[in-house]
Amino acid sequence: GAGDLDSVALSRKIGMHTGGVSVSAMLSEANKEGQPEGVVGTGEYLLSKILISGKSTADKIDELFSIFDLILRDANLDAKSKIIEILREARSEKESTVQGSGHAIANARIRSRYNVMGYINEKMSGVSSLDTVKALLKQAEDDFPSLLARLENIRNTILDNNTCRNGMILDITGDSAVFEKIQPSVEKFLNQLPGDSDGAKLQNFYILPHPWAKQAKDEMVANAPLADEGFVVPTQVSYVGKGGRLYSEGERVSGSTAVVSRYLGTGYMWDNVRVIGGAYGGFCQFQPRDGVFSFLSYRDPNLAGTIDVYDGASGALMKSVEEMEKDPEALATAIIGAIADMDGALSPDRKGSVAFKRWLARESPEQRQRYRDEVLNTKPSDFKEFAERLKALKDPSSAVVSSKSAFENAAKSGKAFALKDVM
Repeated sequence: GAGDLDSVALSRKIGMHTGGVSVSAMLSEANKEGQPEGVVGTGEYLLSKILISGKSTADKIDELFSIFDLILRDANLDAKSKIIEILREARSEKESTVQGSGHAIANARIRSRYNVMGYINEKMSGVSSLDTVKALLKQAEDDFPSLLARLENIRNTILDNNTCRNGMILDITGDSAVFEKIQPSVEKFLNQLPGDSDGAKLQNFYILPHPWAKQAKDEMVANAPLADEGFVVPTQVSYVGKGGRLYSEGERVSGSTAVVSRYLGTGYMWDNVRVIGGAYGGFCQFQPRDGVFSFLSYRDPNLAGTIDVYDGASGALMKSVEEMEKDPEALATAIIGAIADMDGALSPDRKGSVAFKRWLARESPEQRQRYRDEVLNTKPSDFKEFAERLKALKDPSSAVVSSKSAFENAAKSGKAFALKDVM
């Protein structure tokens, strides 16, 4: 709850006046000032925000803003029973995610080994965060005053009168008529927010690495080694991930990679992991910002055999180059598929969210157009280059979520993993 409202009354107020309110932590990797766009970054330049978001009609904007202010300033952090309930729910949800969405867990774990941003993301939402939630729950049950002190310290840091406003951003999505109608309410809300508008300035996150970056790099050596890891859970299927550096820091990434990666996922991976291997899903993912490429399977009856399929991907992709040269329609189909992924329809609130995140990351329209042009101009030679890079994948490693018996069988096939019991 918040202020004079308990959690039930606050939920009713939100439901009565708005289309929903949520609070989340947001990390956004930023383009370093002076660095060309479209190159692989270190992940050290990022912005961390507490994001309070919500929807309402123009007539209810004052109610929405009052709820924002209430949550920001007067959340009841001393509600021990509610906090324990929230932490227990978080633990259950994370355990369920490991068992039911192990491919996402494996992907996050792989990416945590190559990039500061990937490491921080995994620590906040990957399998590592389950240990954090368990520790917080134990602290809440055994020593709530110390946890309360931590929570209050976080809030006091966020609302520090000297620095609060410097990092504050208000982003609103609506049409011109809405903006005209809500302008007085917006000005009133901005004036009553905490903080001194002439206070101290935070560091420039587009010039200097984020304060978390150094600690993250130090921790990565011990906590995110380049090793094949297995996470043991009670399950009858496997979630098999393998990845590595396709592009190194500072290298420029072409938009053609989106075409080739999608072609590999919908063709070779679909045929060999899903159709022949019997998994519910087989796909791959490439992120231009970190240069990391990963293979993933979903609810997979195999483990060692799936890794063999991954290892054969570069050879299969090289063979497809000849097909692309002989059949321009096959290349055109691959390009159309990649463009379709980029041009999906967005709801008004999603449009606003995407635009906000692009602005925050300083992603320019010119770079997006360059990337799009490179997608449209993909050639068979781009497939060949991708296949060669895939064959020479740098620092490859695996992360698998499966049962102990599956790992024992994989070891007999020469696929050994460093195991950790999750549940």
